[in-house]
Amino acid sequence: MEGLTRPLTHIVRLLRWGRILARHGALRGIETAPQTPPGVKRLCRIARLGTIQPKVPDYAAAFQAIGPAAVKLGQTLATRPDLVGEEAARNLLTLQDALPPVAFERIRQEVEASFEAPLESLYAEFDPDPVGSASIAQVHRGVTTDGRKVAVKVRRPGIDKQFARDIETYEWAAAHLEALGGEASRLRPRQVIANFRRWTLRELDLRREAASASELADAMTGVPTYEVPAIDWDRTNSRVMTLDWIDGIKISHRDQLLAAGHDMEALAANLVHAFLRQAIAEGFFHADMHQGNLFVKADGTIAAVDFGIMGRINRQARYWLAEILYGLTTGNYRRVAEIHFEAQYVPDYHSVEEFATALRAVGEPMRGKPVSELSVGQMLDGLFAITRDFDMQTQPHLLLLQKTMVMVEGVATMLNPAINMWDVSGPFVSAWIRDELGPEAALADGLREQGRTLALIPDIIRRLDAQLPRQGAAPPAPPLPDIPLMWEPGEKHVWWRYALTALIGAAAGAGLIHWLG
Repeated sequence: MEGLTRPLTHIVRLLRWGRILARHGALRGIETAPQTPPGVKRLCRIARLGTIQPKVPDYAAAFQAIGPAAVKLGQTLATRPDLVGEEAARNLLTLQDALPPVAFERIRQEVEASFEAPLESLYAEFDPDPVGSASIAQVHRGVTTDGRKVAVKVRRPGIDKQFARDIETYEWAAAHLEALGGEASRLRPRQVIANFRRWTLRELDLRREAASASELADAMTGVPTYEVPAIDWDRTNSRVMTLDWIDGIKISHRDQLLAAGHDMEALAANLVHAFLRQAIAEGFFHADMHQGNLFVKADGTIAAVDFGIMGRINRQARYWLAEILYGLTTGNYRRVAEIHFEAQYVPDYHSVEEFATALRAVGEPMRGKPVSELSVGQMLDGLFAITRDFDMQTQPHLLLLQKTMVMVEGVATMLNPAINMWDVSGPFVSAWIRDELGPEAALADGLREQGRTLALIPDIIRRLDAQLPRQGAAPPAPPLPDIPLMWEPGEKHVWWRYALTALIGAAAGAGLIHWLG
């Protein structure tokens, strides 16, 4: 029965979500996209039977209506115009991670159960009204028993089980989509969902978020214009996180910032430099840098909150990333193309020269123009557009970086509409390349590498086969769950099985939807 029950469970969920998407007009783009497999298009038609669709799709509202896990997935898909289309990606960027708050009594129970202590023994004051309520947790203002003002982040009761259930269905759907082959396989939906699962599990564990905040604070110690609040480890566990309260103006309140006398141009530049320092110099960056998570203190320091989503880039990938950004800034498209081949982003059977020409078509319209005319986001759209021609597979390890670049650009543009991202980022990137890839750095790295190599010679000789072929920039893919498919790979007319099972699920849905929650 397991083999029958599990697919039916997933299909009922997908059908319910599909009808919500249909009511918001969000299936139209999937149906009309040329790369959508025919079977998926037919499923979309089944899902929207009997629904009234608006003329203008509202993808963000649809994901909001589906639930918390969908909100997080929608924010991830906002970075993938190649996967969901440019219109949907732009709309999903407006997706707000905000839900009605949980009642205070349930929050009190969650805090007291997690610490096995009364709330009053931990906090002298605890405001029952939250200052923010998102899909995973909500934040309350508090004062510790030793008199410190703090923010207390409390995980929503039961949210871990709800996310696990929904992500299991995402994995099931991604496995079947990828099995269709062709364009669906190139976009690697299973890897996208695997990364999404890891990000979400990290975000659900508030101890991990606290550790990320602490690590980022250490990395940014030498940057006086950027601050990470300190963690109160005695009042932090997997379900509750306590950190210093930030007194400042939310960065989205531009009028208030101007009234307080802040320099908008300096704030925008400091934000961009903080992101570049994290992503390129440290390889560890705050990947949720939207307007709601950034505050400006009285002295102009930018303070960040909400460290549930963090990104990492290894050293070699950072070298390549810096050179790509610098090459696009200076117009050295040949070098940018070579890096894509060295990093194995583009298969070797393609021409470096042809790829360089395609990059020039993306990069030249961008150079020397302010964000108000052309943007990093548009550059990413252009880069995605040429990936298909050169058989570039999705690089899941760069998804968070792409998402964050778009976020940072949006905030910087809000602060200073005339900002030129290339002019602001160029000096930082070129200085980092000089320091990290210059003669002195190369000599120091060479000496260190020679020492390591001498020590490893016996092991290298024994395991030479394990060192080949040369690795690219992407880290090894994580193991994927073993998901039984409803058909054998390569089987023809697969969509009939999908459609039939969807209709069975629709008939059974009335009895199962309430059970599924």
